[in-house]
Amino acid sequence: MRLTFWGAAGGVTGSMHQVEAGGQRLLLDCGLYQGRRKDADHKNRNLPFPGSAIDAVILSHAHIDHSGNLPTLVRQGFAGPIYATSATADLCSWMLRDTAHIQEKDAEFVNQRQQRRKSWGLNNGAVEPLYSMKDAERTLPLFRPVEYYKPCNLAPGLAYQCYDAGHILGSSSIRLEDTTREQRVSLTFSGDLGRPHLPIIRDPDRPEAVEYLILESTYGGRLHKSATHVVNKLADVVNRTTRRGGRIIVPAFAVGRTQQLVLLLHQLANEKRIPAIPIYVDSPLAVNVTDVHRAHPECFDEETRKYLLTGEDPFGFGRLEYIREATESKKLNDLHGPFLVVSASGMCEQGRILHHLWNHIEDPRNTILITGFQAQDTLGRKLIEKWPEVRIFGETKRVRAEIASLDELSAHADQSELLQWVEPLVPVLRQVFLVHGEPEQSSTLARLLYDRFGLKVTVPSPGLSFDIGE
Repeated sequence: MRLTFWGAAGGVTGSMHQVEAGGQRLLLDCGLYQGRRKDADHKNRNLPFPGSAIDAVILSHAHIDHSGNLPTLVRQGFAGPIYATSATADLCSWMLRDTAHIQEKDAEFVNQRQQRRKSWGLNNGAVEPLYSMKDAERTLPLFRPVEYYKPCNLAPGLAYQCYDAGHILGSSSIRLEDTTREQRVSLTFSGDLGRPHLPIIRDPDRPEAVEYLILESTYGGRLHKSATHVVNKLADVVNRTTRRGGRIIVPAFAVGRTQQLVLLLHQLANEKRIPAIPIYVDSPLAVNVTDVHRAHPECFDEETRKYLLTGEDPFGFGRLEYIREATESKKLNDLHGPFLVVSASGMCEQGRILHHLWNHIEDPRNTILITGFQAQDTLGRKLIEKWPEVRIFGETKRVRAEIASLDELSAHADQSELLQWVEPLVPVLRQVFLVHGEPEQSSTLARLLYDRFGLKVTVPSPGLSFDIGE
């Protein structure tokens, strides 16, 4: 078996790992790289291989940094199956089309601004979307839904099973087994591992024994704060912003984070712990994704299932309004008084959240509430790092709004949780490859895996290949 690491190697986004085994060339994930705009655009457009050279894709989950470049792969010749859980396939049906739509609309918006600059004697050239809605539509029929725990044959002697990763709805860890040679080889790709006791979805499954492991390391050098105080912290942000007459702008991933926030706000509203301000989910994708959540209660934990037993919608309550249309989104700017709006994207890189930031980031009464991991060089990361000025739609805006964070909702396992997940594998594990982490996080986790368990650990760079099982 041969592994080649292309994306999320030495960084967090753009997950893409190539596996050659059993006469097949597979991709584990095909995600969008997010970071500096020019770098991201170049990496996402220029795949390191022809799409036609890949036989199949196995998708760990639907987040765009893991699934979002599938239409580019298809555009460049890929026509094989895309294996994923049923919930992941349903989420991608909306997410890939939404991303294509955003790519087209953002390019149109920037080109309109460029046209005005051209009239002033400036010309930066037209912007082309990374891929089109047509490319996304061509991708969706390639999905092949698979069940948790049920073996799936990829080729004679090459099979895989998926297990619940507890990260978002439908997320999975992937176990490959190659018996085509005398020496059997087993490999697990953790995908993004979740945390125990988070709202909505089940906890991560314990892994089965394997010899090789590709492990995420997003928080390999950090410990999360306890999630028990997250409701109090959210209530505090809403209350203090409302008292000063401000608005709460919440960039949130449309999958997972938005539904978690809605559930917590539902709880706070029921308990009358926050004022009766309007609450909006302003994202067509989040609306559709929430419908997908309702369609997959088999993924829910016991606490969320209790809502269903009482006939209550966990993702809907009186003062909450979901917004699909852009015209309704724009009307929010004309409202008077405080309100809370949750909008995608989670790293503030595209979509409607940019318009909300544009309109609210310079008002000190407002709060920008960051609720998830922000990759290096993204707008969300700059806000967390307290940059005094940021660029939105190519123009400089002063950051005068309060910047708050809700780290407790992180859907990524922290250092302690990663070590606990790995520990049962130690007796047979021969090598660990750390991906999906910034260098400091990965190196810290690598040292701990060696010191505590004596494991051989590699932190691969993009393009490096390894022959395993020999």
